[in-house]
Amino acid sequence: MSQWIGWLRRLAAEPCAMVSVLATEGSAPRGAGTRMLVRAGAQEGTIGGGQLEYRAVEQARAILDHPVGSWRVQDYPLGPMLGQCCGGRVRLLIEHLDPAGLDWLHDAEPGRMLETRFEEGAIARRIHERETATRQSARSAKPRAGTRVIEPVGERPRPVYLFGAGHVGQAIARHATGLPLQLAWFDTRPELEAIDGVTVVALEDIAQCVEAAPAEAAIVILTHDHPLDYHLTLAALGRDPVAFVGLIGSSTKLARFRSRLKADGIGEEALARLTAPIGVPGVRGKEPDVIAIAILAQLLQLRGQ
Repeated sequence: MSQWIGWLRRLAAEPCAMVSVLATEGSAPRGAGTRMLVRAGAQEGTIGGGQLEYRAVEQARAILDHPVGSWRVQDYPLGPMLGQCCGGRVRLLIEHLDPAGLDWLHDAEPGRMLETRFEEGAIARRIHERETATRQSARSAKPRAGTRVIEPVGERPRPVYLFGAGHVGQAIARHATGLPLQLAWFDTRPELEAIDGVTVVALEDIAQCVEAAPAEAAIVILTHDHPLDYHLTLAALGRDPVAFVGLIGSSTKLARFRSRLKADGIGEEALARLTAPIGVPGVRGKEPDVIAIAILAQLLQLRGQ
């Protein structure tokens, strides 16, 4: 996640420290690359809560009394030092941010690589188009002046082509906020055009939206109309494979669809790519929010695929 990039872009003149997880070992509350911003009376983000975060915030506020650019690296064995039962180890970078050293933010986009360079009295950063990430250890020698750390700017959000702006579609859009998903949201009903984020597409053109989805996309089909659902499913399975094709519906609807899809030339290999019913198995309830959360959880299972 690259939420912290947005926080930095909104950074005002108020003194601010940043806490970065450099490396972890064993069971730790958050992974390397997690960050939070700390001001005198507020903070944005979390590195996992508990005593670890309490100590980190304490150190971050203390470093605000030092010149901008000041930094320190602190290792925390979670069991012995902090009494946290997870028993892992975390290495943190705590720095007093220099607002004059944030020009690199203009080029910081998911998919690019961020270089953090440790200098005497300063942390310097720049963006690379291509660079190999460096593997960090929570037990290796601490970074010193001259050390470089290379990491992805952030996780590239998965495109989700969501067809249907009814109650479930709206619940998905509502709960997707803050997740590594990028919605492209479509419906054919003109009266839904006022819903923020919905693109109304003519019925005869909506299959083109399916064709436009990139290979890494998830296609989620839950419209108000069974013939439209079928039209979209046929288009999704008839094109080059995408990461996910999911369809909402009852077992009767799904059996009928599978029979028709075979008759329309969709082979067994393509049919096997259809996830129906959509959503994490075992989640009970027909409320839109319950269905939406089950679907979003299933999409999050695609991470790393």
